[in-house]
Amino acid sequence: MTRNRPTPRHKVFVSFHHEDQKYKDRFVRMMDNDFIDKSVEDGDINDNIKTDTIRQKIRDEFIRDATVTVVLIGRGTWQRKHVDWEIGSSIRDTKRNSRCGLLGIILPTHWNHNKKEYNRRLIPPRLYDNCKGSNPFASIYDWSSDPDEVREWIHEAFQQRHKILPDNSRDQYKHNRGGDNSRGWSS
Repeated sequence: MTRNRPTPRHKVFVSFHHEDQKYKDRFVRMMDNDFIDKSVEDGDINDNIKTDTIRQKIRDEFIRDATVTVVLIGRGTWQRKHVDWEIGSSIRDTKRNSRCGLLGIILPTHWNHNKKEYNRRLIPPRLYDNCKGSNPFASIYDWSSDPDEVREWIHEAFQQRHKILPDNSRDQYKHNRGGDNSRGWSS
């Protein structure tokens, strides 16, 4: 059955921590034919190659023709170097790769889910940098099971991608961050 789509179908790169795989799978199933999934799966990239090569592969082989990056935010997402690299690569505008729109979705397992305000230390820092101010580049939402609502979020991020310059000034993670940041402690 084909739904009426008030918004176009976008190529979406889903960035997530592997411990949230079930939510990533659920998200892709829920969105069904509403977007083209451009995500990296386990085993797609050999972790034993140089960091710069991994970053290049992520950007050139997976994010290259994506138009929006959705960051699924679970409890440990803020710590993950690959998530940081994926966000950084997504918001760069280069000759080979156009900038993606960006949005975050707080998963039900996250401490901030269904809270009016979230603890910024529990959000991937590069994503948080782009959600600040009165006219932010990116937005963060709580998990929704309504594909129409999520489709609107994706389309809004797509439309925003060239209207506002993102903040990509933060140094990239060299390693995963460690420690329990559930109370907002920095590590």
